[in-house]
Amino acid sequence: MRSARVWWDALAAVAAGLAAMVVVASFGLWAAGAANLPSGAFPRVVAATLVMAVGGSVELYGDAGFIAQTDAAIDVVPLSVTLAGALATAVVFLMPLRHRAVAHGQEVLARVVRTAVLWLLVLLALALVARHNFRISLGEGLAEDIGEALGASPEVGFRAGVPATMGFGLLWLLVVLALAFAFSRKAPLPSRLLHFQQSVRPSARAMLQVLLAYVVIGLVTGVIVAITHEHRAETIAVLLLGLPNLVWMAFGIGIGGAWEGRVAEGIGLPMPHVLDQVLRRPGRGDATLDLASLSEQDGRAWLLVAVAAVLLLAAGFVAAVRSPARTRPWQQAWHMGLALALTMLVIGLLTRISAHYGLTVIGVGDLGGGLGGEVMLRANFLPLVGFGALWGLVAGFLGSLLATRVRHPGEVGDSEREARGGSGGEREARGGSGG
Repeated sequence: MRSARVWWDALAAVAAGLAAMVVVASFGLWAAGAANLPSGAFPRVVAATLVMAVGGSVELYGDAGFIAQTDAAIDVVPLSVTLAGALATAVVFLMPLRHRAVAHGQEVLARVVRTAVLWLLVLLALALVARHNFRISLGEGLAEDIGEALGASPEVGFRAGVPATMGFGLLWLLVVLALAFAFSRKAPLPSRLLHFQQSVRPSARAMLQVLLAYVVIGLVTGVIVAITHEHRAETIAVLLLGLPNLVWMAFGIGIGGAWEGRVAEGIGLPMPHVLDQVLRRPGRGDATLDLASLSEQDGRAWLLVAVAAVLLLAAGFVAAVRSPARTRPWQQAWHMGLALALTMLVIGLLTRISAHYGLTVIGVGDLGGGLGGEVMLRANFLPLVGFGALWGLVAGFLGSLLATRVRHPGEVGDSEREARGGSGGEREARGGSGG
């Protein structure tokens, strides 16, 4: 009976994450106009979006016989879809454990394994569904007949890579569940890991709150823009597909980080006009996206510094309040510095964009260049992670000083007893663990 209940809990977590991603991706793609694609391709495009949201790969291809060939690739993570799925999965996964103080390691592992098995089945289904061919008509009559006779009927399509989707998708789930235990204040841990609870969780949760605060600010701003300006559908599509991509990049730029990239002429991208102006530099190589380049286009870019300072100081204060009273300011600074540096590293990895297309016509052209285009955006990790560590150290230290007059939760004796497994919660876990 307990084993069946654990399987049911795993199914609920997987179903919640999948449903959240499907809803967000479907509405975002609908706003982007994908519902008008021919041949019933919309569900398959949704599946491909979910594949990319969990780190899988989608290959683009096309040809027109011997007359023309294309080569294309896209590597981007729609973080709105990713975030929705991660939050839903984590919340439902932790729900059956919410009344525990301590959980057995074997029980947690059993729940993770069952959830991973069901998630792999979902990933396999998504990878098989995320493929489609579009046949491009040459017109009616003689042109169509000649194209068929020459084997030159153009086709374009996409397909998900099954091994990459299942491998990276499984890694995505494991990272989500690990972060869920790190971020949650009440999720039970095995007794051997209790000593990490007081040192890791306050700073980790503070970083999550900062990231979600940026998403909320971006969402409110985007809704106002959608109401007061034209191109409402495009704005909604950006909010539902790539909002964290933009606001977390703004977070990194606000603390002194930088991205490098370029956008080929003739390619339209759903991004704020100021970013497009910086990245679209014909004949000048890669552009640097940082505070200096943004402020040249719009002086309000310096507000990103103020927003980052306020949110990080608040995060440092909250983390200090939730840390044990014995935590010294320099320790709190170290915890926040490490947490923010790791956060910036993850943001840099997730906000990359790499897309290109190439075309050859009867052997003329270059699949990688001349008759093609490219969009590229990648983080400059050294300043991004370095400034993240510096800002984290300062925010943690100042937050700890501000919190000195605020009562901290837990006495030293209580924490030591918890670490030794002396709480009544562990006895409850012993009696309530399931296989």
